[in-house]
Amino acid sequence: MLSSKAKYGLKAMVYLARNGQDGAVLIADIAEAESIPKKFLDAILLELKNRGFLSSKKGKGGGYSLARPVERITVGDIVRVLDGPLAPVQCVSRTAYRRCDDCRDESGCAVRAVMGEVRDAIAAILDNTSLADMAFLKKPEPVLMYDI
Repeated sequence: MLSSKAKYGLKAMVYLARNGQDGAVLIADIAEAESIPKKFLDAILLELKNRGFLSSKKGKGGGYSLARPVERITVGDIVRVLDGPLAPVQCVSRTAYRRCDDCRDESGCAVRAVMGEVRDAIAAILDNTSLADMAFLKKPEPVLMYDI
């Protein structure tokens, strides 16, 4: 499940994509427009800045702006920074793999097999949806089709 931190981070990044073309945006403006607690938003934006997604400027005309073009920031990038790996279980993570403590046979584990497919489906959507797609409501091309 997407955390409040990641949800607020996505909302703030979309706001910056839509409103930051003319310069830096005040954090108070983002917080008010998106109904995000300002103190929580401070921490979120600082984390995104430290990972190279945002730039900040102090003083008059200061605030936050995107450090990369909106087309080069994916939803997956933002979610991974704020929530960590996309994998629903640690043994299928591509960035933070850890064998499950209770697993006797990883290669034959049915849970691992299905959760690997879940991770792949989530990553396919989030990594193929740019901030531009989200900010300007472009639907990404379907990547995977599953029939149940």
